[in-house]
Amino acid sequence: MQKLAKLPLFMDLHGRRVLVAGNGGPAAWKAELLAASGADVVVLADAPGEEMQSLLHNGAADGQVLHQPRCWQDDDFAGMALAVIEAQDDAEAERFRMAAHRHGVLACAIDRPMQSDVQFGSIVNRSPIVIGISTDGAAPVLGQAIRRRIEMLLPPALADWAAAAKTLRSRLKTMLPDADARRAYWRRWAELAFAAPAAEAKARSLALAHEYQATGCASGGSVTLVGAGPGDAELLTIKAMRALQSADVILFDDLVSQDVLELARREAKRMLVGKRGRRASCKQDDINDLMLRLANQGKHVVRLKSGDPMIFGRAGEEIERLRAAGIPVRVVPGITAALAAAASLGVSLTHRQAAHSVRFVTGHARDGSMPAGLDWRGMADPDCTLMLYMGGGTAPAIAARLIAEGASPDLPVSAMAAISRPDEMRWHGCLRDLLEGCPLNAGESTAGAPLLIGIGQVFRQAAAQSRDLAISA
Repeated sequence: MQKLAKLPLFMDLHGRRVLVAGNGGPAAWKAELLAASGADVVVLADAPGEEMQSLLHNGAADGQVLHQPRCWQDDDFAGMALAVIEAQDDAEAERFRMAAHRHGVLACAIDRPMQSDVQFGSIVNRSPIVIGISTDGAAPVLGQAIRRRIEMLLPPALADWAAAAKTLRSRLKTMLPDADARRAYWRRWAELAFAAPAAEAKARSLALAHEYQATGCASGGSVTLVGAGPGDAELLTIKAMRALQSADVILFDDLVSQDVLELARREAKRMLVGKRGRRASCKQDDINDLMLRLANQGKHVVRLKSGDPMIFGRAGEEIERLRAAGIPVRVVPGITAALAAAASLGVSLTHRQAAHSVRFVTGHARDGSMPAGLDWRGMADPDCTLMLYMGGGTAPAIAARLIAEGASPDLPVSAMAAISRPDEMRWHGCLRDLLEGCPLNAGESTAGAPLLIGIGQVFRQAAAQSRDLAISA
């Protein structure tokens, strides 16, 4: 065990008396926090400020708040479990601490760690789950930043799952007398708590216990289709991160960045099931069979797809197959490449002065040729922004057809690859340039990422900005 700056303890204050001395907001916050913990808080405030008055008027969530309109005295500490002060200076804080010690009471001077026996850290509240964060008074703002990140990772539903566990724990000893079976149950239960909504906490907890009681294991697996976004791990949604943290197995595309995979649960098995045009790839039927097999083994399977699962990701086929087999399936959307490109370029795809619609179109069919049956006249609409996915190989044919349908050869074009990643690449030109192929050949680049081509008036400013940057450089 390495050295600890402070020992984290969790104190039961239900029905116990706590002293808070002070008039301002910090004292009011501590009084409210202590009352929320079930304490009966005695507030000594001779001139309570606005925040303290609000607390005294509205009361607290759990314990009582009792007000005495005066300053603290030496005999106020008798029978207190804890004493807190918002002191005017270090001298008052030290006097308060010494008076508390004479009555055997621990003291805390708010924002004065040198005069405190205990300190209040940042708190993540998912009661009965409570997480405390301390920086030993060195950087409270850093503690708050850590709290915000933990808050994002922990779904509010955990509170309901923990409450369900509390009511079930004694019953579970009877249902599963074998200690190993109970441990296996709780491990599986913990993963469910991150994956299932709060409304299901009690029912799913009990149903899982009955499964273990009847079979010795839980067979009810599930699949979550998760959008990994364009590559930048910071563009993941909170739900996507939670799914990755609760996965037993992750089936990921080879376009998913390593930074995204690093956010997954360490114990999760990772399996590459990439599908790439004109390269050795997993067959879709094999991926479907693998998901079914793993889910039927009781695993939570995360199918991690680049971008958004519902945009050119064959999610529809996978969902149909899973539902037909009775496997629960959820979808967590991600940021698709077109939207990430627009953000990276600072371009609105539906700028009201340049476009009244936007179309997402795949650039190649299953055999790699130009797709058949496209609405070319609609795609050539000068007021439409066209986002062409995976169109590197078919760009010349698509450009020729658009021009033939009436699109201006001077229509601005922006092409991008490895969008949002450190090696992001861009090219700006016009539609006639694509007749000779896109100069940005992503297939031979270090990124190895498919090409996204944006065509429309909205890209005129992006091209102009690119030229300005080139001239200034």
